[in-house]
Amino acid sequence: MLRGCSRRCPAFLAVTVVIILLSLREVIGWRPWPHNNRTNAAHDLEFGGSKKYEGSSEFVHLKYHMGPVLTTDITVHTIWYGVWERSQKKIIRGFISSISAVNSKHPSVSGWWKTVQLYTDQTGANISRTVRLGAEKNDRFYSHGKSLTRLSIQSVIKSAVTAKTKPLPLNPQGGLYLLLTSSDVRVQDFCGQVCGFHYFTFPSIVGYTLPYAWVGNSAKMCPGVCAYPFAVPDYIPGLKPLKSPNGDIGVDGMVSVIAHEIAELATNPLVNAWYAGQDPSFPVEIADLCEGIYGTGGGGSYTGQLFNGADGATFNMNGIRRRFLVQWVWNHVVNYCTGPNALDQ
Repeated sequence: MLRGCSRRCPAFLAVTVVIILLSLREVIGWRPWPHNNRTNAAHDLEFGGSKKYEGSSEFVHLKYHMGPVLTTDITVHTIWYGVWERSQKKIIRGFISSISAVNSKHPSVSGWWKTVQLYTDQTGANISRTVRLGAEKNDRFYSHGKSLTRLSIQSVIKSAVTAKTKPLPLNPQGGLYLLLTSSDVRVQDFCGQVCGFHYFTFPSIVGYTLPYAWVGNSAKMCPGVCAYPFAVPDYIPGLKPLKSPNGDIGVDGMVSVIAHEIAELATNPLVNAWYAGQDPSFPVEIADLCEGIYGTGGGGSYTGQLFNGADGATFNMNGIRRRFLVQWVWNHVVNYCTGPNALDQ
């Protein structure tokens, strides 16, 4: 069991699994661009850094529901599904390694993670500051095809942890399982509703309860949806995309989605910890509250104030020898969205 989990957790999980089996939907689907405001999107872009949006404390009621959070060292086990270039893997590995890096230039990815660390379990223990890369599994031959459903994603994870050669280690206490699909793989609701989601595996499918996330590479299918602002939606004519910091639009777009999901897995791994709303099967979590906000003044369809490098690339955080654009997360202490590049810090 996860640290901080009482003897009641198995009963809770049983109830939660029943709820999800009925709904057959993961609790989180994330898009970096707020599609529910298409008609006002161009108007939103007129607002500059003088307006401080960054979420609203007046309407947010984020609560702790007494479930476990990841207070032990976190290990990210990655499944590379489909064909991936070595350079693409380096970008994503570089981001995950940067979460715990102590010497990155300010504003840093590790500074972003400090907001996540503010969250605690029922004993008062904070989320771990340590996030490390774990084992990896390559599934370059598309073992479950090039079209995945939400449930077949769990089957891919099962294949990875039960493989005859070099299976991923089973680590339900501090392990996160990150399934990344290449740009030629279609996933249920991808592009239309989600760019990534997280949940935990069903013992009936995988044999274990493991927190996991899926994130897809949108470069070929919907970069304007999932790789914004490095690609622009068709419904905003005349808006120019920004230059990505690592030279790969799809993967640079994935980084922020991966950050979003890891932050929420750490604070709500079993869907009974930190979230807003009354329905645990459809919670609003710490990254959902800051969707599309990357800098001071962010809100609506405006990303907020960002940095421009000498090479013309746009970013808001520094990692280990790389730069990234990462969405902010909700800070429950000050009750609004924060990031290490905030102008008021």
